[in-house]
Amino acid sequence: MLDLTSAAPIFDEKTVIGALQMSGPSSRTRLHTLGMVVAAVEAIEYEMRVRKQNRDLVLLNNQLRNIFLTVSDGVIVVNRTGKIKRINPVVEKFIKTTDQEICGVKLDTFIDQAPVIDQMLNQGEPYFDTEVTVTAGTRTGRFLSTGKPIKDELGEITGGVIFLNPINRIKKLVNRFSGAHATFHFEDILGNSTNIREAVHIASRASENDSSVLLSGESGTGKEVFAQAIHNKSPRKDGPFVAVNCGAIPRDLIGSELFGYEDGAFTGAQRGGRTGKFELASGGTLFLDEIGDMPLEQQVALLRVLQDKKITRIGGSKVIVVDVRIICASNHDLQLEVARGNFRQDLYYRLNVISIKLPPLREHREDIPLIFDHFLRETSCKLGVKINFVEPAIITYLQQYQWPGNMREFQNVIERMVNLATKGAIGLEQIPKEIISPPTNFYPEKKLLSAASSDKKKIREILAEKERQEIISMLLKNKGNISQTARNLDISRPTLYRKMRKLKITL
Repeated sequence: MLDLTSAAPIFDEKTVIGALQMSGPSSRTRLHTLGMVVAAVEAIEYEMRVRKQNRDLVLLNNQLRNIFLTVSDGVIVVNRTGKIKRINPVVEKFIKTTDQEICGVKLDTFIDQAPVIDQMLNQGEPYFDTEVTVTAGTRTGRFLSTGKPIKDELGEITGGVIFLNPINRIKKLVNRFSGAHATFHFEDILGNSTNIREAVHIASRASENDSSVLLSGESGTGKEVFAQAIHNKSPRKDGPFVAVNCGAIPRDLIGSELFGYEDGAFTGAQRGGRTGKFELASGGTLFLDEIGDMPLEQQVALLRVLQDKKITRIGGSKVIVVDVRIICASNHDLQLEVARGNFRQDLYYRLNVISIKLPPLREHREDIPLIFDHFLRETSCKLGVKINFVEPAIITYLQQYQWPGNMREFQNVIERMVNLATKGAIGLEQIPKEIISPPTNFYPEKKLLSAASSDKKKIREILAEKERQEIISMLLKNKGNISQTARNLDISRPTLYRKMRKLKITL
């Protein structure tokens, strides 16, 4: 009988992994042999699929492992009971502990166990951008945390993964997008005169607490420099510093700028809404420059935020808690603005907890040589111009000038002289003519200050009358009860009696 034989190689992609041989003596065994062949082929195909799936799983595992090890956020994997299973190198670096050493340790050993983490592990609820504190020995760090539960194929919670993003990284992003950078420190404030040193001393003490600060002074006296220095020495130095110029924002937009708005809150609103400056500054400092230019209706909203520490976006209903330290600045006399009815008296008292008056340059002329040398070196380096000689008489003229633009004008004049320097020398021909021979009507700000000084008595009279009416109104409300009236006014009984005698109030 003639045997029939055939064979063929079996490939795994490009590699030969075996051979298939078929043989038989007659057609009676052909059917049985064919079944065996089919089964063998199916087994080989199944093995090939398993191998491919294993390769895919190894590749996926390597990809996930690389992400876990290289992602810039800290990552912690925990089991159902909150015990740590894995941490990535970012967390290892902060807590000074390796992944193997921390395995099995309870999460709340390092993280203040926020309710959101418990809800994630017990109820399967993810959470987003929640502030937590991570403690490792004597080191403490603040992070924004996001967590998601891990579930098996039956939907049962088996653990969770927690992401940690350092607050100081958020601060850098906020500063970049808000355009504000707290770069100045008290060491950068120039001057050894008594009034400058006094302002620095008060500001330095103010940096130790969270009380509101009001910086007053003419334009160009360095109010934002002081604000940044206070922030950088305060406990909030690792938080954001956000600056808002209230005088540069249109009246109808300042509310949305400060408090943010929801999607579709008004015509022209940015899609998806926008975060306000209060939210951006949470955990840090909000600097409100030119606060005297804020509209009255927004002053009411600002007062409410200062009292409640809560905001609501325009067009929204969700109440957002904010933790912000307020520093304000104004080149107006806010007491005069209160008397004129342009600034709320209650807001003024709320902001004027620590008042710092910055002197104009003409009131500390003895610092001009020091300031001149500093700006000359800085400007020369910036412009790439080497200055070898400065006419001595220039300092005399600079000290005689009134400087209505203060430090800003002073710095611009120095830059002008460096640009016009001849062969590395600055002479009298480089100094602006208005400094050598200023016109008699060149000091409009000085005239305004003189006018304001002449109104001091009138301001005091207006404020005294307002206080008198407030006391009388409270006495009438309390039917002459001195103790209750004193409590309502938040003053002592002796102080109330003294004010009544001074204001000639009789019962």
